[in-house]
Amino acid sequence: MSVVPSSLDNNSCDTAVRASFLHFKSDPDKTGEAFEYFEDGLLILKQGRVQMLAEAASEWIDYLPDGSIFYDYSGLLVMPGFIDTHSHYPQTEMIASHGLQLLDWLEQYTFPTEIKFSEREYADKIATFFCNEMLRNGTTTSAVYATVHSESVDAIFEAARERDLCMIAGKVMMDRNAPENLCESAGESYRQCSELIQRWHLNGRSHYAVTPRFAACSSPRQLELCGQLLGEHPDLYLQSHVAENRDEVRWVGELFPQNRSYLDVYDSYGLLGPRSIFAHCIHLDETDRQRMGSSGAAIAFCPTSNLFLGSGLFSLEAAYEHDIRVGIATDVGAGTSFSMLQTLNEAYKVCQLSGQILAPLKAFYLVTLGAAESLYLDHRIGNFNTGKEADFIVIDLQATELMQKRMESALSLEERLFALMMLGDDRCIQATHVMGQRQYSKAK
Repeated sequence: MSVVPSSLDNNSCDTAVRASFLHFKSDPDKTGEAFEYFEDGLLILKQGRVQMLAEAASEWIDYLPDGSIFYDYSGLLVMPGFIDTHSHYPQTEMIASHGLQLLDWLEQYTFPTEIKFSEREYADKIATFFCNEMLRNGTTTSAVYATVHSESVDAIFEAARERDLCMIAGKVMMDRNAPENLCESAGESYRQCSELIQRWHLNGRSHYAVTPRFAACSSPRQLELCGQLLGEHPDLYLQSHVAENRDEVRWVGELFPQNRSYLDVYDSYGLLGPRSIFAHCIHLDETDRQRMGSSGAAIAFCPTSNLFLGSGLFSLEAAYEHDIRVGIATDVGAGTSFSMLQTLNEAYKVCQLSGQILAPLKAFYLVTLGAAESLYLDHRIGNFNTGKEADFIVIDLQATELMQKRMESALSLEERLFALMMLGDDRCIQATHVMGQRQYSKAK
């Protein structure tokens, strides 16, 4: 039972939220006290940051200071906002494009779509839609690829800033093996990235990521300059793809015959380390996994796109055996949903096909605190610890008639969470708050 203070004043509270609350303190696979769940709790905020999470909300209501904002979500579940560790906002309009595997899919759909982003008006339109879809699906932080055009980077950062979203993004870097109008010299790419870093990195909640699309589209000189950018700005992110598709792995081996593996290409140019995010990582070997674990780099597990493009089954178990940080990712637009709930649905099935188990508590850890840890942002987001930035979502566990029926026989929290991740989607998200402010409400 919470100890109620004699008073709360305007110095400690300007907003309060009543609901059921779930958040994680640590990895549920590693400790028995990994999460807190309050059936009737009260979240106290001040200037968009968590001051306290208390149980027995009814005992606190009368102590709220006059003038404080009060959100009553009684009967609904509040969790920290979902964190998507890998997505392509320029591919929003081409989501669910039929057929093909990775390399052909890039050539037929992705590259023609990305050419459009040289026009700022078009980039703004898609960036606005993308950020609104994030909110509608309960995602408050995302690691996003733009295109080679600086305009596309400005568009996504500005759309995120308007909504106060935490955004990791960067200009895609390609200087070979792509259409001529999507390639630029390594030196020009470096120059434009330097300008974008000065404009956006650590500007509010914006973080810049050096973003070579994948090794096959970058010359050795461009990868050298990526490493130079990281050296000049040690708190930057690095995001790229690795070992997604067997033909891609074979091609990279032909382009970089001196390197032991695809991952070793990045490592040899100094691109493997903390705040490095590598999507897919399906076809890694034991040596690769050991190196990734020791480097502090993270894997973005992209189940829906891995299945959609027929790339293969990612082994979550193998990643954890080597202490690799892992986050879940939608990978829109090869990924087929903006919903992290639907993405967890597919992640569970991928694990099943590999003889592995993704328990519901672990699943929701992976899209909240676990993802924050993989991005080295757990000091700021991911749970409701005091001082954290108050990004949270309001979830209706009975959003559909089918869910209502299933919840009638779900006797434990774990059962309800499992049903949520298997049956839930954007219809479950009743509201999304960013830094305490309600940025989306289904009721509207």
